[in-house]
Amino acid sequence: MKIKYLSALFLGSTAALYSQQINDTISKEAKIEEVAITGSRNKKRTVIDTPVPIDVIDIKQVSQSTGQVEVNQLLQFSAPSFNSNKQSGSDGADAVDPATLRGLGPDQTLLLLNGKRYHQSSLINLFGTKGRGNTGYDMNTIPIGAIKRIEVLRDGASAQYGSDAIAGVINVILNDRDKGFEGNAFYGMNLFKSPGDKDVVSDHKIDGLTFDFNGNYGTKIGSQGGFANFTAEFINKEYAIRNANPTVYDAPRQRFGDAKSQNVYFFGNIEVPLSDNIKFYSHPGFSHRNTDANAWTRKADADGNIPQVYPNGFNPIQDTSITDFTFDNGLKFKVAGWDADVYNAFGNNRFTYQIDNTINATLGIKSPTSFNAGGHSLLQNTTGFNATKQFGVLEGLNIAFGSEFRYEKFNVIRGQEASYAMYDVNGNIVTSNTDPSLLVINPLTGNIRPGGSQGFPGYSQEVNKSRNNFAAYIDTELDITKKWMVSAAGRFENYSDFGSTINGKFATRYAITPQFALRGSVSTGFRAPSLAQKYYALQFTNFQGGNLVTIQLASNDSDLAVKSGISQLKQETSLNGSVGFTFNTGKFTATVDGYYINVKNRIVLTGNFARTDLPPDVQADYPYIDQAQFFSNAIDTRTKGVDVILSYNETLGNGRLTTTLAGNYNEMEITSVNVSEKLKGKEDIYLSARERAFILASAPKTKINLNVNYKINKFNANIQLVRFDKLTLIGYNGPDDYQTYNAKVTTDLSFGYDFSKNISLTIGSKNLFNRYPTLQREAVSAGNTESGGIFDPVQMGFSGRQAFARFNFRF
Repeated sequence: MKIKYLSALFLGSTAALYSQQINDTISKEAKIEEVAITGSRNKKRTVIDTPVPIDVIDIKQVSQSTGQVEVNQLLQFSAPSFNSNKQSGSDGADAVDPATLRGLGPDQTLLLLNGKRYHQSSLINLFGTKGRGNTGYDMNTIPIGAIKRIEVLRDGASAQYGSDAIAGVINVILNDRDKGFEGNAFYGMNLFKSPGDKDVVSDHKIDGLTFDFNGNYGTKIGSQGGFANFTAEFINKEYAIRNANPTVYDAPRQRFGDAKSQNVYFFGNIEVPLSDNIKFYSHPGFSHRNTDANAWTRKADADGNIPQVYPNGFNPIQDTSITDFTFDNGLKFKVAGWDADVYNAFGNNRFTYQIDNTINATLGIKSPTSFNAGGHSLLQNTTGFNATKQFGVLEGLNIAFGSEFRYEKFNVIRGQEASYAMYDVNGNIVTSNTDPSLLVINPLTGNIRPGGSQGFPGYSQEVNKSRNNFAAYIDTELDITKKWMVSAAGRFENYSDFGSTINGKFATRYAITPQFALRGSVSTGFRAPSLAQKYYALQFTNFQGGNLVTIQLASNDSDLAVKSGISQLKQETSLNGSVGFTFNTGKFTATVDGYYINVKNRIVLTGNFARTDLPPDVQADYPYIDQAQFFSNAIDTRTKGVDVILSYNETLGNGRLTTTLAGNYNEMEITSVNVSEKLKGKEDIYLSARERAFILASAPKTKINLNVNYKINKFNANIQLVRFDKLTLIGYNGPDDYQTYNAKVTTDLSFGYDFSKNISLTIGSKNLFNRYPTLQREAVSAGNTESGGIFDPVQMGFSGRQAFARFNFRF
């Protein structure tokens, strides 16, 4: 066991790149004028002298050398502590990649845009995906072409930034270039070759065709440093189908693979001096994304199929539409020596479902084959004030304080009636009073036909809920000597729906030599339950082990949840600690940071309770529900790990060699399951071994990135290797039904050439050696994988090798 931990620590300790081409980009600067690095409100602080670990990722540099066109996937292959997987067969999550930092929930990392809180997605992750029962941020609503850099604070920061910052903070900094036009055209394609012995088949040998074009234009405004920077981007991506070979396997999905999508973006970054003392800024943003994803197959004799309409069965298509707005505006000015910032940050995310190639089987041959299933939306508006000032105390004291008022509104949009209703033989909606003899029967099986649109049932009721919260904070940094600094922060928040919380943070850094420094922090944190977790409800049919069952996902305030003894949701709380060191000689930089995160009352989606497992009054009142699920503060977790970044730069011949080895070792345990009194004794249902495995598999135990870049004259070459550790999931057949995904290494290779100062071309391959997750040959025919395919969306994804070309021009 000791050898196991020592080897993992060594791998971490000798660890990573693209995420730290990153650290080097900023660390070469003596200081960052007029920029507050994430995690510090001291404008004179740099990345290498902060008391907590911060990665600064040069997005332009990273995106040029890789085949990634979306923020989530770019970070997945560049930051070892960040994990995000493309999903398949996971309903709305097929359009939004759930993302985690240090293996915690997707909603336990805060996202900022130019330092202001960004709005969450209205989607709540439910089916076959990481972060089940969690909401989160949709980073793919921000175009890569609009981003200058991304700062990743790998430390708890609720005391500084508020709710969600338990695992850390990701701050997206927009382009501020003030002259010229820069265009970028990308074209990529998957070159399909089956893993194993023809175990996987695809529609085409070349698929997943991806085209991305973005244009960025900057211009000066006036002569006092004003500017406007605008980005437009368009992405079109085709299907990449990876079916289990039907001549070998009887898989429950005939259309497993990467979804088809089309994205349109427009973002701006504007700053205008109104006087010598006042600057106005604005960050408008719009994105629209359409995604077509295939649901599980309905066979010809399925209860949910009408053979006269689909003689061979059918594959429902979930056509999701995501429209996202952001509009941040503010004034920066000086008053009495204080740098002040007054702002309003608005965001709205609307997510709707159109289900095509489907049917409501209870309507028979008269059923439509396409339904508007409704959707959901989330609005967030934050009004705030920040002020910061330097004082001549000891070697320098920085004090920052501020307040925020935030309003949030969550809506569920009802779908058309036939998308959710179950009808009787006379065409009337089935209720608890319907005579059982009137229910529609499948003559092939003798079973009752399910209602609603197959593939995704529509929302049957509207929800319109809102809340507000007030926050106030103080954040201080004191350089006691030139070698030793300390910082302390405190934050008070009051939510209209659950009350108040106070959190604090202390951090310190001591430079033993100019090259070597120790650093550490301790903090408390919190995450408020999202409005979606409190009020989301859905009745749906789902496959489990090849069987179709009716499940009621009950809202937290519903009669079903109350009668089952489910408590009202409260905030998650955390205790965070980190300790580490930095070493920097100019050519060589090393950072090593160990961390500890203890989270209580994490909100998750419980397992499925059969009707017979629920209290007697619930069984009597809900006779048509096969199973029920609830959102609950169900678990406590403890996470321990270490992040290591090593980078080295050297002149080699006439060129420049840059290498980075970065690694994350992460271990999580579930320390407690918090069961309601009425469901005592049913802990294994409340959180089954299967659900535990999903939570623990949010991140591989180790993830290691090695990047080597060599640039000489007009030519550059880049190679990146990423090792994803083994993951273990559990199937439907009990706690011993293990599905193991062995460790995998992916290799990305690219070559670039600068034809002139204004024109360059990069060609390369992502996943050069065509690595796939471990094939689950025994589980797939039994319908026992979570995705219904021969592997699940884990580790590096499931599309295989991609070839790409990227053309850049500027004028």
